[in-house]
Amino acid sequence: MEKPLVSVLMTVYNREKYIAEAIESVIASTYKNWELIIVDDQSKDNSVAIAKSYAQKDTRIKIHINDVNLGDYPNRNQAARYANGKYLKYLDADDIIYPFGLEQLVFYMEKFPESAYGLCSLSQDKQNIYPFMLGPREAYYRHYFEFPIFHKAPLSAIIKKVDFDEVGGFTGKQHLGDFEMWHILSKSKNVVLMPQGLVWYREHDDQQMNDNRTDPYVPFKYLLLSEEMLKSNSCPLSAKEADKALELNYKKQSRAVLSAAKHHSFKKSFQLYKESKNVTLFSILNSVIS
Repeated sequence: MEKPLVSVLMTVYNREKYIAEAIESVIASTYKNWELIIVDDQSKDNSVAIAKSYAQKDTRIKIHINDVNLGDYPNRNQAARYANGKYLKYLDADDIIYPFGLEQLVFYMEKFPESAYGLCSLSQDKQNIYPFMLGPREAYYRHYFEFPIFHKAPLSAIIKKVDFDEVGGFTGKQHLGDFEMWHILSKSKNVVLMPQGLVWYREHDDQQMNDNRTDPYVPFKYLLLSEEMLKSNSCPLSAKEADKALELNYKKQSRAVLSAAKHHSFKKSFQLYKESKNVTLFSILNSVIS
């Protein structure tokens, strides 16, 4: 029986320092039925030339160059449009997948054919052995009351293309498109949780995620999006559970406003305060004593 085709999607913008290692990690995979789709977003360095040197040696590697710079999540959607596989596996041009990573990801997904996507790089579960599947309510409940799972980047996910297409891909929200995607998929679809050790995430100064550490508004946007998802009519939690999750969320918003004043500036703190419809002076004071 032929193994399912996996489309490894590599979006690129000025990654000449790292792209060769990323490509080589895919080529070294024990799982062989893959295509590597590289979509360059108008790089100004030698990223494309390096990618083409590998494509000349391996016909499974396909290169596309955007006519204009699309940006992070729109380019991820563009890469998915070129995909022919049953599964989509994002691998950024500065990250790496371990040799057995694709093999394990596909194996875990195939064990649960009723699932839409999988998330790996998760800490050991105290009750269950990976992999295991969560339904919509279970996934939301786990994220909001037990241990966060929706914070995982596309690197730590594998997605069935049919389900990705059904929800319309990423909406394009900067910084939190993947966080939003897992919420959207888990409103009505199942997720498989998987262990650590399948992919490797590089940290360097050119990453957009550095904004999480330097601008308090970036992590605050995650709280605002969580609020939106919990208030949605399609939220799979019970009304009582959603209200409890919202209560916890509002407390986090209040603490974030206070933290911004303490660690950044009153101007930043006021920006967060204005963006929230639930933070009050009373809730901020209450967050100090609670």
